[in-house]
Amino acid sequence: MKNVLVTGVSSGIGKAVAQSFLNRNYRVFGSVRNEKDAERLQNEFGENFVPLLFDITDQQAIDEAKKKLETHLDGAGLDCLVNNAGVSVNGPLAYIDLEQVDFQMKVNVLGLLRVTQAFLPLLGFNSDHRPGRIVNISSAAGKSTRPFMAPYSASKHAVEALSDGLRRELMDFGIEVIVIEPGPIQSEIWSKARETENVYRNTPYEKIYDNMNKAVDGMEGVAIPAEKVGELVVNAVEKKKPRTRYLIAPKKWLFWLAINVFPDRFLDKMLHKQIQELNK
Repeated sequence: MKNVLVTGVSSGIGKAVAQSFLNRNYRVFGSVRNEKDAERLQNEFGENFVPLLFDITDQQAIDEAKKKLETHLDGAGLDCLVNNAGVSVNGPLAYIDLEQVDFQMKVNVLGLLRVTQAFLPLLGFNSDHRPGRIVNISSAAGKSTRPFMAPYSASKHAVEALSDGLRRELMDFGIEVIVIEPGPIQSEIWSKARETENVYRNTPYEKIYDNMNKAVDGMEGVAIPAEKVGELVVNAVEKKKPRTRYLIAPKKWLFWLAINVFPDRFLDKMLHKQIQELNK
């Protein structure tokens, strides 16, 4: 039986990825941050799922989870590590709380690297284990930045850079590094966004944030199921020669053009027009 570790499996993309691997008869080790989620997922996923209790910003918890995982592996290695756990912090750069930005980077960037460093030996890095694969869940936002999403985009830009570095540094060990770049995905993030209080009153962005639910509704309306991302991850992992990056998004062609073709000034005008609609 093949073994995979997926971080952040409580909901959304992480849960869908875990389910997709389980459907292909993998044993899935999944990170959660509390016992309640661990018990819930254990009951839902069954015996081939092993919950690991750790926060990706907590080195001690990661080390303890690694020991538990090694006990289950009983001398075997990991076939794949999926770095999915992350958070989304957004707001206008002129006012965003820098502590929130710092938290964003600690989770999405340093957390990813902490987990990768900890489990690299089980993936065949400087060890006798056969080479495994690393999948980093980035975002289309890691290539193209929308207004008020710069903190999140910055963290995903960093994930793109770390992925390139890892891929090139691990080539001699046979470890493939794959980046998944989702656009809007169906998840709880949309309902949470609607419940967010407008903390930008008495600023030039007050009206925009009063109307932000319109933008949220629009994004959720085109969001694709997380299960499609899960299937893509497993298919990429099982390919003999996977691509380095996979973009998955509604109107994928438009996202691709925005990332690879459209000039900056054109994108500036297009996105500015969208923001003007919220400022009416």
